[in-house]
Amino acid sequence: MRIVDVRERTVEISRYSDPAVPSGGLTTSIVALTTDVVRHGRSVVGFGFSSFGRFGQGGLIRERFAPRLTAAGEIDPLKGWAAMMKGEKPGGHGERCVAVGTLDMALWDAAAKIADLPLQTLLRQRFGDRGNAVAVPVYASGGYPYPADDFARLKDELRRFHDTGYLRAKVKIGTLPLPRDIERVSVAAEVFAVPQSLAVDAMNSYAPEAAVTTAKALRLHQLMWLEDVCDPLDFEGQSTVTAAYEPPIAAGEPLFSAAEAKLLDRHGGLRRDRDILLFDPVHCYGLPGYLQIVETLEARGWKRSAFWPHGGHLFSLHVASALGLGGTEVNPSSFPPFGGLADNDTPSEGCASPPERPGIGFESQQALDRLFRSLL
Repeated sequence: MRIVDVRERTVEISRYSDPAVPSGGLTTSIVALTTDVVRHGRSVVGFGFSSFGRFGQGGLIRERFAPRLTAAGEIDPLKGWAAMMKGEKPGGHGERCVAVGTLDMALWDAAAKIADLPLQTLLRQRFGDRGNAVAVPVYASGGYPYPADDFARLKDELRRFHDTGYLRAKVKIGTLPLPRDIERVSVAAEVFAVPQSLAVDAMNSYAPEAAVTTAKALRLHQLMWLEDVCDPLDFEGQSTVTAAYEPPIAAGEPLFSAAEAKLLDRHGGLRRDRDILLFDPVHCYGLPGYLQIVETLEARGWKRSAFWPHGGHLFSLHVASALGLGGTEVNPSSFPPFGGLADNDTPSEGCASPPERPGIGFESQQALDRLFRSLL
């Protein structure tokens, strides 16, 4: 296929399903890659976006990486990725990796549509079918603090998750005083009461001393894991927290390269028998960069079951299914219309499957499909 047109728009996203709740000005980039391949009388278009948490990357996409794609000639996703990375020096991952990952997502969507296959099936063909089940364990992510009626709204949100089939959930801590966060965890545990069914995410908000204090306060709550407790590059601090907290730790979401993953493994004190790796396939330069991380850490003794990719959207679900990973995040109510499963899909026994239609299946999410097609 040849990419004949690339369109990008930066759009606002919210942590909350309720649009009346302020969400801090977050954005993401949406892209549409039009190819020269025609199916059913229409050009095949691949769609992608920048996942969550890093803001839109419009300038880098339009000025730096999209022109390399359109100039590359006939490409598949791996060749397209190589074209985007041509001349890029190692290091300086910052926001560059997210721009590349956004376009990479759209490349894979287009390639799977051209092959008339769901993305997870195409990925199994390309990278080796491990014989794992298509459905993967999932957890519902949300639980951001509400500016009013926080406990009641938190409980309502988690009940919706539980009632729609999620057996695991994750809530946020770190922005409120510790006693209040412990109360929020207790409220959440009233809904997700089974041990190891509730995780907490500190969003890298703690200095080392506060991180250790928080870890000690949470030790008796039988959590699924404690996530992203301190600065992502403070490996010494991470190691100190891990030593103080025997249950599982989850880390890696804000790290974007195989070199950084190796540093986390070497110096972060993580334990391969229990801890969780949360790298985001979009933020890690897309699927090729994510595969480098998986292969690097596999060679260092990690099992694929330790990988639970960040994102909470359909692309991460396809990746987890195809690569035989431990599971993945789902955002049923946060960051609409990008998060969650296909419309009307719900987990079964705590697991979910990607859409069976060709590509990633964004067309199975009606509101998101309308947004993507507005680019055209």
